Amino acid sequence: MTDVLMWVPADWVAAGMTGLPGTDVEIVEPDGSPLPASAADVEFYVPSFFPTLPVCEAMAHMPRLRVVQALTAGVDRLRPYVPAGAVLCNARGAHDASTAEWVVAAMLASVRRFPLFTIEQAAGRWSYQPTGELAEKTVLIVGYGSIGAAVERRLAGFEVTVLRVARSPRPGVAGLAELPALLPSADVVVLLVPFTPQTAGMVDGGFLAGMKDGALLVNAARGPVVVTEALRAELETGRLRAALDVTDPEPLPPGHRLWTLPGVFITPHVAASTPVSRHRVVRLAREQAEAYLRGDRLRNVISGTY
Repeated sequence: MTDVLMWVPADWVAAGMTGLPGTDVEIVEPDGSPLPASAADVEFYVPSFFPTLPVCEAMAHMPRLRVVQALTAGVDRLRPYVPAGAVLCNARGAHDASTAEWVVAAMLASVRRFPLFTIEQAAGRWSYQPTGELAEKTVLIVGYGSIGAAVERRLAGFEVTVLRVARSPRPGVAGLAELPALLPSADVVVLLVPFTPQTAGMVDGGFLAGMKDGALLVNAARGPVVVTEALRAELETGRLRAALDVTDPEPLPPGHRLWTLPGVFITPHVAASTPVSRHRVVRLAREQAEAYLRGDRLRNVISGTY
């Protein structure tokens, strides 16, 4: 019996497949140049962490493709290119800890004004001034899934009130229809929604206008969930603040207004870029490969828009 051919994007992913019986693992990250002839035999494809257009388009040249295992929870870039006969699985759960840590760190850095104090330190200035705090604040998590739950667990000791919103309402979690009524009570609004046609541009001028004065918007979802110009308009007045791991456009180009607006803290899409996330996502990919080889049911299969 012929081994199952797997394409993985990097040596650190391949290392996690070491000793996996019944497989032949090749490290290939399509870059627009002609694909290796082995593309015709790929059954299990692990695209790169930030899949480019050539990485996505390569799937059209894989007639035997059966499984596309993403390294990320979001699959909006990959989904349009997955051919009929193949299933797409995301990495739900693998990045919960790292992303939740970033969210809490971003909240704390923003309310305690660490970016400002970093600038003052670099200039050698002892610029004493009081700051805000998380204690007694209300945190609204929009997109309450596994990462949202991980954020709430990490907030347990901060004396905050947590409100939860998800696409599907359930006990303790409000539906999206209730979001406008909840926004005015939130001191911090955390975005963790998947990027879908329904969430594209959901944080528009009306959404932002519904937030209370001085509130903090934390985006760890996708950049296009937020209408950049609407956010810029609010930030320029100083009415709202923002902590952004993702932007639209992304990467954020030099000279873009977001870089210099007051009250903005930006990181370059690094929330899930940690050793723990790498370890867990490779472990998931291996477990998925093992399940495929056994003919067992795969986890995190994407159906519908997400």
